Amino acid sequence: MKNRLADFRKHHSLSQDKLAEKLQVSRQTIISIEKDKYSPSLPLAFEISNVFQVSIEW
Repeated sequence: MKNRLADFRKHHSLSQDKLAEKLQVSRQTIISIEKDKYSPSLPLAFEISNVFQVSIEW
């Protein structure tokens, strides 16, 4: 399954810093998720899906 966080972030014109701020995580966490070096916890995955208003599967 491809990680689409960077695509959603860019589509919503959010910088990594701004997304990290919204999710209350570090910018490094966003970078690691986008590079598939870190899998977000289930609560964080739900927060990400809420920010972009998509189901968690996306």
